[in-house]
Amino acid sequence: MNTVVLGKMRRCGGFTGRLQAGLQKSGWLKAVSAGLWLAGAVLLAGCSDQAWNNPHPESEASANILYSSFSERPKFLDPARSYSSDESRFIDQIYEPPLAYDYLKRPYELIPNTLTAMPDIHYSDADGNEVDADSENIAFSTYHFQLQPGIRYQPHPAFALNEKGESRYLFASAAESEQYRSLDDFTEQGSRELVAEDYVYQVKRLADPKLLSPVRALLSDYIVGMTEFSQIASDTRKVLEEKAGKQAWLDLRQLSMAGVEAQSRYDFTIRLKGKYPQFKYWLAFHFFAPIPWEVDRFYHQPGLADRNIVLNWHPVGTGPFMMTRNNPNEVIILEKNPNYRADYYPAEGSPEDVAAGLLDDAGKQLPLLDKVVYRLEKEAIPLWTKFMQGYYDRSGIASDSFDQAIRVSSDGIGLSPEMTAKGVTLEKEVVLGSYYLAFNMLDPVVGDKGDAKSRERARKLRQAIAIVYDQQEMISIFANGRGEVAMSPIPPGIFGYQSGEEGINPYVFDWVDGKPQRKSLEEAKRLLAEAGYPGGRHAKTGEPLVLNLDTPTGGSGGSAMQNWMIKQFKKLNIQLNIRGTDYNRFKEKMQTGNAQLFQWGWLADYPDAENFLFLQYGNNGQVISGGSGVNSTNYNNPEYNRLFDQMQLMEDSPQRMEIIRRMIAILQRDAVWASGWHPHSYVLNNHWVRNVKAHGISKSVLKYFAVDVEQRSQAQAAWNAPVLWPIFVVVGILLVALLPGYRAFRRRQQRRIGSETTTSAEQEG
Repeated sequence: MNTVVLGKMRRCGGFTGRLQAGLQKSGWLKAVSAGLWLAGAVLLAGCSDQAWNNPHPESEASANILYSSFSERPKFLDPARSYSSDESRFIDQIYEPPLAYDYLKRPYELIPNTLTAMPDIHYSDADGNEVDADSENIAFSTYHFQLQPGIRYQPHPAFALNEKGESRYLFASAAESEQYRSLDDFTEQGSRELVAEDYVYQVKRLADPKLLSPVRALLSDYIVGMTEFSQIASDTRKVLEEKAGKQAWLDLRQLSMAGVEAQSRYDFTIRLKGKYPQFKYWLAFHFFAPIPWEVDRFYHQPGLADRNIVLNWHPVGTGPFMMTRNNPNEVIILEKNPNYRADYYPAEGSPEDVAAGLLDDAGKQLPLLDKVVYRLEKEAIPLWTKFMQGYYDRSGIASDSFDQAIRVSSDGIGLSPEMTAKGVTLEKEVVLGSYYLAFNMLDPVVGDKGDAKSRERARKLRQAIAIVYDQQEMISIFANGRGEVAMSPIPPGIFGYQSGEEGINPYVFDWVDGKPQRKSLEEAKRLLAEAGYPGGRHAKTGEPLVLNLDTPTGGSGGSAMQNWMIKQFKKLNIQLNIRGTDYNRFKEKMQTGNAQLFQWGWLADYPDAENFLFLQYGNNGQVISGGSGVNSTNYNNPEYNRLFDQMQLMEDSPQRMEIIRRMIAILQRDAVWASGWHPHSYVLNNHWVRNVKAHGISKSVLKYFAVDVEQRSQAQAAWNAPVLWPIFVVVGILLVALLPGYRAFRRRQQRRIGSETTTSAEQEG
């Protein structure tokens, strides 16, 4: 409390200092000055309207700012490199790919972003003749894009020009750039219009091997000439660096890619091999956001990388916000881009959107916020406390705070009375993702190896484990009920998801009284015996069955979650041995197929069943692909592969749905995953935050958010009113305790004065 009061006193000026000095002039007052000084500080606390414990600067009290937090430093802010949702929350507010998702519409719908209309797609055969979209002779798909004119980049020194129209900041050596220690030292800024060549330049960056884009391998299978361009860029850079050094800038404009071309200032095309319907979703990813060549050149100048003046630290885009501060040890700040284009809040939504007030700002120009401040919070409890005090506008719910925030009843899940009284709202969504406990199908015990009889025994072993592994219990204990059991890899909200009795896994559940019921332990034991392990022991040798679970935790079975998992396997007398390693070693085991059981997860790149069903596609196996595939189970079923090849390029239709059903039935029978679950996301919003609607795909949502600053200030004052009576009690006790001493002091003073008077009279006599 004293620290808070001191801070308050500094805001009140020098009066308190004069008070303290005056109190200390008399000798006896030194004993009580601390108590009176503290009381004076309390009386002077009204000098500022801001609450004592407010972590934000007083100058921001009436500003149109959203306050949020982050827990770890974003590693990649370059849109060609970033593949993390934690990084997307920042850069997706800054960069603009050609397409975006409608904020309110469900199912998810793509809309033009920087384009005048959705891309125009033309299909052609191998001879270049145009064919229909459903033709079997499609050899190429050509996407035509037309940009909106007048879109401009945020202010940045890369665009600053001198009086001759040349770049203001060009350095021939590190010595010339030495005076620029940070991006703020570049005092002059400029801007320019977004043009088609900027999108072409970014596609070339995706193909550049030096950038190590995580989507290069996938896109090279589709974009014409991308593989060849990668080799050309590598060879050209090698020659360049031999002449000019490792830091030399390669101007990608000088290299051509067959499948990407700027037709004019505002028009460009991308040509694909064959037909790839999912490509439209990639066009809404920040991977396809434009990067101007001037920005690329600016950040490649000598000496700047040594001072972290790089694109991975300082993004540059045309989006609604720009990053004005990046201090990952303290704060990351996004501010409104003054050059942002004319963009407006959507005017269409569902009746539920209207009822929730999500159309109250329809037609208003975006963004609705002036600034977003993310403060570093490594611990959940301080973050939660500040949210409850009103200093953070939004918050997730950690396990320690769940019971305080949420009430679970027969009517479902809702907010606690405390949250309701505060006006807090709950934003719930099913995360478009799947987490799973899986088998390595190359393993000789649990995998799909050997003759038909061996494969059947292993399948029954996997099915037995799937029955006893109670995923719903795990969700209840370790996720506070925030999730649902996965019957297939496809989560709710994606075409191909099946609900109710139609969607249950019949090898693990029965449908009883309108809901799924897990099969009995006796059924699991029967399957285990048929697999050759009656009672959890090998039928011939009598040795106990021991299975290994590899984890990247670095531990070996010590956590509550791991102990719970061990108990699940003990239901069948199977011994689960948990082998913890560091993440790099774990990845190596996965890539080489040396794991037996493991846990992993997948979040949707785009809302399509293909993005989940390819997790079991044989050609995507980790081992067969040399570690680059997403099929970590190494499952390779010929029938499943055939159906996947047929399904992946189809548009959503009843025919596609039927194929998906057949694929899921194969996965359920083969029990590739012992169990899985789709997590639920819970986010709390204080009552002054509006226009918040969970979006399972897009992170480019901040431009729609709004805050009522006055309501926030009033709530902060009400929720953080200081409790002053303990201070006055302490001061009173202090004064009472010092009163006898004061009286004794006064008596000594009076005796001394009397003695001095007598002595003086005698001397005069």
